Amino acid sequence: MPSVVIAAHNEESVLGQSLDALLDQATSAPFEIVVSANGCTDRTVAVATRPGVTVIDRQEPGKAAALNAGDQAAVGYPRIYLDADILVPPGALAEVLDSFAGFPSPLAVVPRRRLNTTGRPWPVRAYFAINERLPAFRNGLFGRGMIALSEQGRARFDAFPAMIADDLFLDSLFSDAEKVELSGVEVVVEAPFTTGDLLRRLVRVRRGNAEMRKAAAAGQVDVVVRPSDRWAWLRDVVLPNPRLAAAAVPYLSITVFAALRARRGAADAWGRDESTRRQPPSARNEASA
Repeated sequence: MPSVVIAAHNEESVLGQSLDALLDQATSAPFEIVVSANGCTDRTVAVATRPGVTVIDRQEPGKAAALNAGDQAAVGYPRIYLDADILVPPGALAEVLDSFAGFPSPLAVVPRRRLNTTGRPWPVRAYFAINERLPAFRNGLFGRGMIALSEQGRARFDAFPAMIADDLFLDSLFSDAEKVELSGVEVVVEAPFTTGDLLRRLVRVRRGNAEMRKAAAAGQVDVVVRPSDRWAWLRDVVLPNPRLAAAAVPYLSITVFAALRARRGAADAWGRDESTRRQPPSARNEASA
């Protein structure tokens, strides 16, 4: 029986419709849903409490610990890790599960992503015009909000390390040949609604990635983390697409500023962009239609 694990921290505005989309999925076999709520001060637990959903209510915040608690409660495979604000489109879960039935079977499967930048300020749109074309997003497991692992793939690690770069950790466990992106399954990933929220998101990501690379170099986690390619934006995106030259100015400015900010202090245990939680997924999707 497949299992879906959702780590949720103050997700009352988005979790309900994410669960609705999951419970509406038609699959050939039943599947379980585990919501691992952690450090919530809103109605996340109440929203998650419904037939067909196992709810864990942890008082301590922290995504890695929440994922590990969800893993301990889940019993089935493939194991699907889903962000609380991602709406799984109709039929997508069945396609994800079917992808593991082939030979050779992949160890990790992700959907392709579509960034929704509708209604965002120009610096945010410009940043993602380049970011979404970076080579790392062609074969990386990160930035999609949904990662599915086979039982063999999940056996690659014991538990999520106490770090915030969980997507990068999973990506580091598999070679390109062991990962598959499903072209027929698309999830919508919401871009921040303000430049400030984008910066906060990037600072968290950069701190988390740096923490993961440092831990890997020190042997604290047994993974080989893909190196940071600082010139991919120019070499692989802007030079082949000169029309994006104007977008390079805000892209580079935001990237450099986030890198400088990321060097200050420790990585936040959960920190995120809150602007995408201020309206439910359906309203966001209608706005982008």
